[in-house]
Amino acid sequence: MSENHDNLFQYTLRQGDTSLVLGHRLSEWCGHAPAMEEDVALANLALDFIGQARILLRYAGEVEDAGRSEDSLAYLRDGRDYRNLLLAEQPNGDFGMTITRQFLFDAWQLEYLKRLADSEDQLLAGYAAKATKEAVYHLRHSSEWMIRLGDGTEFSHGKVQTALNELWMYTGELFAMDEVDRAMVAAGIGVDTSSLRGDWDRTVNRVLQGATLARPEHGWMAAGGKTGTHTEYLGLMLAEMQSLHRAYPGCEW
Repeated sequence: MSENHDNLFQYTLRQGDTSLVLGHRLSEWCGHAPAMEEDVALANLALDFIGQARILLRYAGEVEDAGRSEDSLAYLRDGRDYRNLLLAEQPNGDFGMTITRQFLFDAWQLEYLKRLADSEDQLLAGYAAKATKEAVYHLRHSSEWMIRLGDGTEFSHGKVQTALNELWMYTGELFAMDEVDRAMVAAGIGVDTSSLRGDWDRTVNRVLQGATLARPEHGWMAAGGKTGTHTEYLGLMLAEMQSLHRAYPGCEW
């Protein structure tokens, strides 16, 4: 594989892995959400992200041209081979933790997709144009819950503030650039994620103000998900997510 193809493969894999991992995390709420309406909402969000993952992982397999399908990439890789953002793999915790994780990601993904829609790669541009419509709803949903919980009871406020403080360390990776990212930007394919911080800050600050939540101070930021260094939570999640496929290799429904 040429260097350009390898960069495109890695770049697409990162987006696909992030969507897949976050989609699976959200699917874990099915039957456990605090209200029936929210159970349906979280299940629909999960389907959106898994749908995105299918498009991206299928394309990654085509670019790699090594005979790996979207299913092979999803179910037959170990944790160290995943390239998702660390924020996506963090456990659900309570409902406030899940909503906070989702909000921090949604505020970033919407801006990312808007810019990816201008990519010179037609498939990525088409994917982004479609996914942007979903991301608008995702951000509205998580923003409304952040305000509802943050500006709600003392108990709900405390839960969301704690979640915000714990998850903040994973937001730095959203804007970090490496050689793969820079190569894709130079080729007119990728997005300069460092340029997204201003818009992300404005969205986050606006919602946190409405939610009466304190924005955490910038400190040490975790990174490494895009190059295969993950928290212990990913391996535990993959053991469950991949169990059926590994138990019955090659099975087709």
